[in-house]
Amino acid sequence: LGLTTLTILDWAERYVRALGAADFSLERVPLDDAATYRLLSAGNTTAVFQLESRGMRDLIKRARPDRFEDVIALVALYRPGPMDLIPDFIARKHGSQRVEYLDKRLAPILSPTYGIMVYQEQVMQIGQVIGGLTLGGADLLRRARGKKKPEEMAHHPTIFDKGAAGKNVGDRKANELFDLMEKFAGYGFNRSHAAAYALVAYQTAYFKANHPAAFLAANLSAIMNDTHKVKQFVDDAQAHGITVRAPDINQSNYRFEPVDAKTVQYGLGGIKGTGEAAIASIVEARKQGPFKDLFDLCPRVDRRLVNRRVVESLIRAGAFDSIDDHRAG
Repeated sequence: LGLTTLTILDWAERYVRALGAADFSLERVPLDDAATYRLLSAGNTTAVFQLESRGMRDLIKRARPDRFEDVIALVALYRPGPMDLIPDFIARKHGSQRVEYLDKRLAPILSPTYGIMVYQEQVMQIGQVIGGLTLGGADLLRRARGKKKPEEMAHHPTIFDKGAAGKNVGDRKANELFDLMEKFAGYGFNRSHAAAYALVAYQTAYFKANHPAAFLAANLSAIMNDTHKVKQFVDDAQAHGITVRAPDINQSNYRFEPVDAKTVQYGLGGIKGTGEAAIASIVEARKQGPFKDLFDLCPRVDRRLVNRRVVESLIRAGAFDSIDDHRAG
């Protein structure tokens, strides 16, 4: 998948290093960070991968995840079909519903999800441990149910019952377990897929909880052509104590950048009517020293790129206010 989020993570990592944490590495981010789970449990998930929709935000506030396995499960459960399991999952996690297993051998397989089948891999493991199937045979069972092919499903109960008998599992329990497996195999999610998504979700949440300015700057830089999204992210940042400085012809670069742990400098590229080439010309000219006024800027930039439309856009956005706050001048 071509995920913009991976670019955002890369930029955020670079920004954190630029702010002084030279040895910071995303690969070494701990998966048990308390601040990250507090942020998730509070539903503060704007810009957090996979977890920012209203429905997912409500779910995560109810579930209050406190370990990475919970994040994986929530990513897998929030889909049609598995959503029916969410109330039981939450009740069992918080101890208001007892976790029970039809057979004690199911505990190692289902304990990470509080006794509930969530993943395709769990269905396959149960087929192997209880039904005596090979992993290849268990995968055939999963595929037949997932693709809803009755002719392929017809012989699986007999095979499973025979294998279960060899594992000292009675017919009644074997039938009950097979019915459960058949049901869950139809919409179970692939755990490895869910884990990959959950890791990216957790990493974005980690940045937001621990390096909010760097994370915000990276996100704003990625969507700066979407005015609605920029406003949404800026409003969210300000609601959580992050300051976004106005664009400044002498301070801003093309992208949004963190100034410190709680401050972001608005990127000139986020101003409609500018463009990357024009801003690059301005930034290059500024290396000779800060601009004193508009008349100092014009001779120093490439006027084929920084034309009247670009300059007027910058003025209207307040980029010149630090050197002349009379915009009509």
